[in-house]
Amino acid sequence: MSFFERLKTAAAAEWRAYTEHPFTNGLADGSLPEAAFRHYLIQDYLFLIEFARAYALSVYKSPSLADMREAAAGVSAILDVEMNLHVKLCAGWGLSASDLEQAPPAVEMLAYTRYVLDTGMRGDLLALKVALAPCVIGYAEIATRLASHPDALAAANPYRVWTSEYAGAPYQDVAARMSAHLEDLAARYATPAREAELAAIFKEATRLEADFWEMGWRAGR
Repeated sequence: MSFFERLKTAAAAEWRAYTEHPFTNGLADGSLPEAAFRHYLIQDYLFLIEFARAYALSVYKSPSLADMREAAAGVSAILDVEMNLHVKLCAGWGLSASDLEQAPPAVEMLAYTRYVLDTGMRGDLLALKVALAPCVIGYAEIATRLASHPDALAAANPYRVWTSEYAGAPYQDVAARMSAHLEDLAARYATPAREAELAAIFKEATRLEADFWEMGWRAGR
């Protein structure tokens, strides 16, 4: 079993609550209220700003040049690709990038990003990557599951662009590289004595991801 699979097994209940949250099912069949998706997307834009900072921290935490390049590629993927999707989707509601950046941050967004950044500040690169993994790898897994739904990519589904972006080859490649790098870091630094500590980090980050979906879900009720 891979290191990532061991983390998922240790956080099985949290992983299921995150990857199978009703918010995600609403994306698949198009039934998610627009207000829920809009609130989520605005907060996710703010989240990505902080996530880019966490990836930038991973450059500093990197023990090798190869690790630094991996981290720098992650920063670029967030700032130059992923955030542009949010701007494109929100433009349909008359929201500019400036509007998104100036939106009031939700408690759930602050709690999650502060946890990831604090984990990175206190720990090494492996601990930081474990905290980042539920988002990066989890979104790829979720989108792959959603894309298999018969209505997920239909023209009538207003969320098809989101699903196709994260289920598409470019993002799936980002997640695969993250997974491979995580395995490499684990082989170097994940001693048996550390696994419980790392599993606890992964579990908490996964729980905070589920809270992020719940935040958006509540906004649509």
